[in-house]
Amino acid sequence: MSSNEHSLQALSWRQLYLSRAKLKATSRTSALLSGFAMVAMVEVQLEDDHEYPPGLLIAFSACTTVLVAVHLFALMISTCILPNLEAVSNVHNLNSIKESPHERMHRHIELAWAFSTVIGTLLFLAEVVLLCWVKFLPLKNKNKHPPPTENVTESSGISQGEAAAIASTLIMVPFALVFIVFAVHFYRSLVSHKTERQHQELEVLAKITQMQNQLDHRGDASNLSSSAHLA
Repeated sequence: MSSNEHSLQALSWRQLYLSRAKLKATSRTSALLSGFAMVAMVEVQLEDDHEYPPGLLIAFSACTTVLVAVHLFALMISTCILPNLEAVSNVHNLNSIKESPHERMHRHIELAWAFSTVIGTLLFLAEVVLLCWVKFLPLKNKNKHPPPTENVTESSGISQGEAAAIASTLIMVPFALVFIVFAVHFYRSLVSHKTERQHQELEVLAKITQMQNQLDHRGDASNLSSSAHLA
């Protein structure tokens, strides 16, 4: 095997291991977050004597449904592709890399990775905020309807439940912004790193090709000289 073919196979194996690691992380993250979202929807207890804002309930149910659908879609992609990559990576044969579908399924792998780590995580942050509003908002009824035995005037400020929900929102919004900034910075750094690595690998391959051409020319020249001496 020439150095050029060896470098190409090493690059293919590196891409295979990276794709396998992404699919494993996607399957774990999607299963965990979708399970938490389903438990949150099932375990939340709505108060019968409280009139929830219709927009809040619609947003909570829609966010939970989209969150579970996005993570299940990423989980389905990882579940379908990962066994094929595992089967190839466990075979100790350099030529088995040609049987791996990681290059053909590269877009699907990146789509599952983006759905699980970026879109799914942002939806989970929104799910936490909406869950806090659904859970703590009914507590204001206790302030608006005090027991008849107590002489308590209605508070003019916000209730304890509203304060808890607002506090969770104020905490989560900066964290979501930091998450978005980090995700953008991380992906830009990763893309620049991949670009630099590809340029370096192309330069190495060009040098190997140039050396191979020089060796071929020398071999042709030696063959011509030997044939001339024989003539």
